[in-house]
Amino acid sequence: MNILWDFDGTLFDTYPALVEGFISLSQKELDRSEVLKWLKKDSKTAFKHYGISEEKRIEYQNLHNHYSKLYSRPFDHLENALAAAANNIIVTHRDKESTIYLLEKFHLATYFKEIVSVEEQGFTRKPHRSSYEFVLKSHHIDLVVGDRELDLIPARQLKIKTVAFQNPNIEADFHIDSYADYIPMVINPLQETKQNSFNS
Repeated sequence: MNILWDFDGTLFDTYPALVEGFISLSQKELDRSEVLKWLKKDSKTAFKHYGISEEKRIEYQNLHNHYSKLYSRPFDHLENALAAAANNIIVTHRDKESTIYLLEKFHLATYFKEIVSVEEQGFTRKPHRSSYEFVLKSHHIDLVVGDRELDLIPARQLKIKTVAFQNPNIEADFHIDSYADYIPMVINPLQETKQNSFNS
């Protein structure tokens, strides 16, 4: 089974770092939980809400990469989830260098076949589907895992099954709050469905 993953907020809990980076960028005393709520929608919306210019995006990425190297860590039970797939692929707005840094820091790099850094490789930001279409040229994808609507929209457009992680408010084929549930609640039912359609 080949799985496509988002990185921030899906594989790694990078939201504390994203929030710190955003507050540092704004140079204001902002409410952390409020900032998190906006970032959970997407950073473009958060920029607009707080009146921050899109011209500051590179500065924001540098800040949150800095904070994430210090604070971010993978979600519990992630390694078991990754081990359940034949191939894991990341499609992220994060730059490749900091993505690899974090995967290597926590000894997870070997689980990934490919990392696509959306903007760094010249694709339009998600929910545009160009980065997913690029992956599909070389890999069949059975499932897309993400924590935000923008991760799952391209998958739905491309008729790929979806998993919403720690976000009950978005449309998905499966919803989980912990990777302890990933194999029993997602992988096993998917494999059963595949087996049944193969047998019928």
